[in-house]
Amino acid sequence: MTNLHQRLYRNLVVALAITAFATSTPFARAAEQAGSSASRTVQTLPGMPPVVDPNNLYSETRPDKLSPIVAKHLPRVYVPNRSSNDVWVIDPATFKVVDKFRVGVHPQHVVPSWDLKTLWVNNNAEGRNDGSVTPIDPLTGKPGKSIPVDDPYNMYFTPDGSAAIIVAEARKRLDFRDPHTMAMKYAIDTPNCSGINHADFSIDGRYAIFTCEYGGSVAKIDLVEKKVVGYLKLSKGGMPQDVRISPDGKVFYVADMKAEGVFIVDGDKFVEIGHIKTGLGAHGLYPSRDGTQLYVANRGVARVYGPPKGKGSVSVIDFASRKVVTNWPIPGGGSPDMGNISVDGKMLWLSGRYDDAVYIIDTTTGAVKSIPVKKEPHGLTVWPQPGRYSLGHTGNLR
Repeated sequence: MTNLHQRLYRNLVVALAITAFATSTPFARAAEQAGSSASRTVQTLPGMPPVVDPNNLYSETRPDKLSPIVAKHLPRVYVPNRSSNDVWVIDPATFKVVDKFRVGVHPQHVVPSWDLKTLWVNNNAEGRNDGSVTPIDPLTGKPGKSIPVDDPYNMYFTPDGSAAIIVAEARKRLDFRDPHTMAMKYAIDTPNCSGINHADFSIDGRYAIFTCEYGGSVAKIDLVEKKVVGYLKLSKGGMPQDVRISPDGKVFYVADMKAEGVFIVDGDKFVEIGHIKTGLGAHGLYPSRDGTQLYVANRGVARVYGPPKGKGSVSVIDFASRKVVTNWPIPGGGSPDMGNISVDGKMLWLSGRYDDAVYIIDTTTGAVKSIPVKKEPHGLTVWPQPGRYSLGHTGNLR
């Protein structure tokens, strides 16, 4: 080999080594992932706001993403007390109850509207025929006149904002109504979904996964064709509750009270692919502000009604590893149920369903404060919340 050939050979080896090192570094992998994210485009339902970051559909719910629409809304926590038919209002800065008002029969959840301009109290009048929804003006914190609505256990919104979805649990039906007047538009019957109640939507907004609490299953709803795609029986447990989609939109997390944890469901293929044990009575699900963790409220009992001071806790799931990284028990026992997190992500607010209390949990330390409220608090909402639009429930924003 000539000297010239030797020099060329050495240069080639060095160049290959540098290339191999560069492509194996975290920086190169991060760049590759960023490029992949940028090239991935989600074809959303017409009229639905675009997905800004396909790797994190919660990117627009960070603390600095408050919409101008909510800029003058009062910072408040609205607590619906199911058995006393009223809403208590808490100032999150002072932790004091600052208002109380009557609503309809059996208020279940306080739901932010798609356009972020109204908070709707769902009064489902369980076992009766006088259900209603009560609007709250978040500028004043005061209620308006209730509107008669049949069996409004829960409320969601189509991703394009064209309809409110009233979850008529007792009727096994989803009623699609005008999001402002609540006039009926059309309905989708779900005859094999006993106890239909909670949901979340695919990353493209074309379908939703609803839980069937008394059927131990979930239902897939095609929002384009306006029909039930099918039902999926979960492998164990049998009392599914809240649903949340992963940040990358690839799977859904389904809390199940009897399974003492969270099922993982591939929504596109509509198959169960895993289960994460969290605690007895797994119920409410709330993503952290940075979209890396999922807070799971474990109600401490695996039935609809239970005693106070149960084995309630909050588990924290890491989205990336799909594993529980910590668990925070409620001191002295409790029943954490539904709620949401503060704008800055530092406080998780949850109703204490069987303990007539509201819990405020420090998301750094797990320390718990408690505020006494009225009888059987349920789906409280923390308002305002960051995000462009609301898909419903207690503040499922994107």
